[in-house]
Amino acid sequence: QVQLVESGGGLVQAGGSLRLSCAASVSIFSFDVMGWYRQAPGKQREWVAIITSGGATNYADSVKGRFTISRDNAKTTVYLQMSSLKPEDTAVYYCEGTKWGSDYWGQGTRVTVSS
Repeated sequence: QVQLVESGGGLVQAGGSLRLSCAASVSIFSFDVMGWYRQAPGKQREWVAIITSGGATNYADSVKGRFTISRDNAKTTVYLQMSSLKPEDTAVYYCEGTKWGSDYWGQGTRVTVSS
């Protein structure tokens, strides 16, 4: 059974940094793509960043240059390093993995950025 568990969220001041982790119950290389999404209060879930099985990355314009998605090749973990955080980054952040045409989601971790 595929499970994704996020951690690392919390409260941070604007301009600060956080690193989110997504621990998978299977090898992260078994996923075609893994990504981070977020959902702010009253808004739809939006894509933030992805990393393919080949290591290619892509970012939403709103986080480009501030966020970095990476993975630990020795472990089953994908990270989202967030820097220069803004109040508008406040959201619940979700890890997602696509495998064999199916999408798997974690339960989310809350990030709150105070001004």
